[in-house]
Amino acid sequence: MTESTQSQNDRFNQKDRYDALMEVIQSRMTNRAFDPDYVIPKEHYEMILEAARHAPSGANAQPWHYIIVTDPEMKEHLGQRFMDEQQERAKLRMKFPTPNYAGMKTAPGFIIVVADFRYVNAFPVLNDGSEKDRLYKQNAERILLQSVAASVMSAHLAAAALGYAVWWVTAIGQDAIQREFKPRLGVPEELSILDIMCFGPPLKPSYKRWKRELNEIVNWDKFNPDHRMTDEELNEWIKVRRHKVMYKDEANVD
Repeated sequence: MTESTQSQNDRFNQKDRYDALMEVIQSRMTNRAFDPDYVIPKEHYEMILEAARHAPSGANAQPWHYIIVTDPEMKEHLGQRFMDEQQERAKLRMKFPTPNYAGMKTAPGFIIVVADFRYVNAFPVLNDGSEKDRLYKQNAERILLQSVAASVMSAHLAAAALGYAVWWVTAIGQDAIQREFKPRLGVPEELSILDIMCFGPPLKPSYKRWKRELNEIVNWDKFNPDHRMTDEELNEWIKVRRHKVMYKDEANVD
């Protein structure tokens, strides 16, 4: 083995960096109740969103904006709106194990994710109203959502690296919530509020939720048919197992 080959092998086998990254990834745990008296330093907001800024995106469009909310009244309004949504789901008998959104009201770290869906036109589209254009635009929306998700995940990992517990709130897409809070937050009509990121020191220790084993998700060269769930199996999973894996410690998921 030549010296240059050895150098290249070392460059692409930096396990210490990998281990450090995995420590952050595995420590990013969801918590829905935070120390209400803690104040997030401005520097930490900037560090978290600096990580978000460096995320990859389709066409390098970077179709995201972030609103840092420090106003307690705004947090109260948003938290209450989500608690009202919780009650609405119960009335609709949606049978979804909705989390308790009360922790949003006092979350010390509070960042709203805004997406600009006009950037779908930065991706491969025809804009001629044809059926083929519809399919291209459907894919373009997927590209945009993946791009924003990559940015948000980078922010979450940065917060976890700083030691915070994090909560990814995703139930803000309903049209009624958009109409209510866009004016309050000064969000232009053509943009969309997509997610909320709450974070801070947890009131109680976070716990690791269940994750599938590696051999259940990895497929070599082609999809392993043993990994496919039938519609019946998936419906059964939703009915019997979903609520357990959503909220229980992985050690207590039977």
